[in-house]
Amino acid sequence: MEAVCIKMDTRIMEEMESCIEEENYSTKTEFIREAIREKIKAIKKEHALKMLEANLGAAKVRVSDKRHAEIREQVGREYAKKYGIELD
Repeated sequence: MEAVCIKMDTRIMEEMESCIEEENYSTKTEFIREAIREKIKAIKKEHALKMLEANLGAAKVRVSDKRHAEIREQVGREYAKKYGIELD
């Protein structure tokens, strides 16, 4: 394990110590490690959402529920025809 030394403002230390007591952390180190893990997780989530948005994008046209149903019906009929299934 690697050691990291940081300086913190007194007000932040007081707030941190208050949180440590309220949440029953055994040490400041435990609290700081969890805070860092949560920050890393949040950054990864934000990055993943940006990648998803970039790759999927938003729909260019709004489609009604009725149109969705028509499209599903059409696709279903095409697959039925392709595999020799009679629907009617």
